[in-house]
Amino acid sequence: MNQNTSLLARVANGSLVLQIIVGIILGVVIASISTSAAGNVAFLGDLFVGALKAIAPVLVFVLVASSIANQKVGSHTNMRPIITLYLIGTFAAAITAVIFSFLFPTTLLLATGIEGSNPPQGIGEVLNTLLFKVVDNPVNALMTGNYIGILVWGVGLGLAMHRASDASKAMLSDLSDAVSSIVRFVIRLAPIGIFGLVAATFATTGFSALSGYAQLLAVLVGAMLFIALVVNPLIVYLKIKRNPYPLVFKCLRQSGVTAFFTRSSAANIPVNMSLCEELKLHKDTYSVSIPLGATINMGGAAITITVLTLAAAHTLGIHVDFMTAILLSVVAAVSACGASGVAGGSLLLIPLACSLFGISNDVAMQVVAVGFIIGVIQDSAETALNSSTDVVFTAAACEAAENAEQKES
Repeated sequence: MNQNTSLLARVANGSLVLQIIVGIILGVVIASISTSAAGNVAFLGDLFVGALKAIAPVLVFVLVASSIANQKVGSHTNMRPIITLYLIGTFAAAITAVIFSFLFPTTLLLATGIEGSNPPQGIGEVLNTLLFKVVDNPVNALMTGNYIGILVWGVGLGLAMHRASDASKAMLSDLSDAVSSIVRFVIRLAPIGIFGLVAATFATTGFSALSGYAQLLAVLVGAMLFIALVVNPLIVYLKIKRNPYPLVFKCLRQSGVTAFFTRSSAANIPVNMSLCEELKLHKDTYSVSIPLGATINMGGAAITITVLTLAAAHTLGIHVDFMTAILLSVVAAVSACGASGVAGGSLLLIPLACSLFGISNDVAMQVVAVGFIIGVIQDSAETALNSSTDVVFTAAACEAAENAEQKES
């Protein structure tokens, strides 16, 4: 009994990243040996993602409300520089996608199969959708994972309770700690969940269907890697004036890997919160910046929109000059920030970008179909970039603020 307890303790206290790597390897092995066996363990991945999605809205609501209610007078949350970094990073991603698309022009094998989708007809519709999410019923926001609405209600409740009694604030703080404990337990199950996700992906989808889109995937993933490994570190270096790669690699390892397999920024919010706690960041800051980043920090989405739109233009023989491509970058960046307000995310915003070049909606929806075909890689890489960048920029802003305070004192 003691030996069993000791084994469980070692597993519980072991390296989560190492355990996730083992889960990935086992998932690939079981999918290679037996497709049916891989299908039988797929439910483990569904359970893990379901648990993350279930706890994330409650975590965000309680944590935001508690942080603001218990915030001391005169404390700074560094939200303005974080939002600035989010916007700069998203626009830089769109510009990078333009450059990659010009260097490696891609022709699409247009497909069909997106009947019934209803993409937005303009940026105004995207922003309108986001605006109505702000005034969503709080219960409905929690049930549907509307993080814009959850943030607004969490901030509102926190401000309302800022002058409440100490006992009420303590109760809210204790509730926040309790939910955080549940989150830590769920995250420890990540190796099992990712084992199921990897096995299911390799068994049911495989990668043979992606061979016809190899160049498109290379441009998309190449642009995302360039942002993650070159542009983001450069932005962080300019902010904190030290080697940014230890921070960047840690975030990619602990946030990016999980996000790659869950393919959900919302599901990765608890993972990012836990990482911020490990990095000893200010709780009042990351409790707001992480869920906010999951909705507006969309560098990966900007890359997807830009690359696929320019690929469609190249396929149709439409000449795109560089200044028009810059305009596309602006549209892609603004659209990407609203991607969470549109069912289908970044892919259904492609027709909006295609309209800049007079590409018909029928053709644009075929481009969206291509996006769904390559989604097993595109969406995974996009989510990994978006989610890990949330922590990278939050940590950079917090460190820059601390350095500024030390210089003043």
